[in-house]
Amino acid sequence: MPEIVELLASPVHRFLGRPADGPAPAPPGELVDTVRIRADLGIVGDRYFGQQAHRDASVTVIAQESLPVGIGLAEVRRNILTTGIAVDELIGRVLVLDSGTGPVSLRVNRAARPCAWMDVTVGPGAWKALRTTGGIRCTPLNDGTLRVGPIEVSVERVPA
Repeated sequence: MPEIVELLASPVHRFLGRPADGPAPAPPGELVDTVRIRADLGIVGDRYFGQQAHRDASVTVIAQESLPVGIGLAEVRRNILTTGIAVDELIGRVLVLDSGTGPVSLRVNRAARPCAWMDVTVGPGAWKALRTTGGIRCTPLNDGTLRVGPIEVSVERVPA
């Protein structure tokens, strides 16, 4: 059964400067059990919420199956870690997730390409390994709430 494994809503951008210098410390509470999502704005409390430059990429999703064992959102800096969903195959579609509080629709705009930081936070070779499975960048189409745990999933065509 598909599920949300982790959720991240971080108010700060931790990957600053050169990867060799290492990431900034994580703020307390960036890994959460629940996130509030606002249409066209992103995840409330996240560093990209409401920023014009990130409107088409304000929510990021990655499949746990793409990551080494023990690696999660703190290392890859995506917002939603799922299992049981081939998210990298959904570009150009709408991913609908319902964790029990109503559906949240995410228009999947493009791949979330990894950066050189992945070799530092995930491990040597991760940058190259995640080039085709680094997750997706999405725009939320409606307001809603997502929670860690089992989810209902559907995939739809992008509305005209």
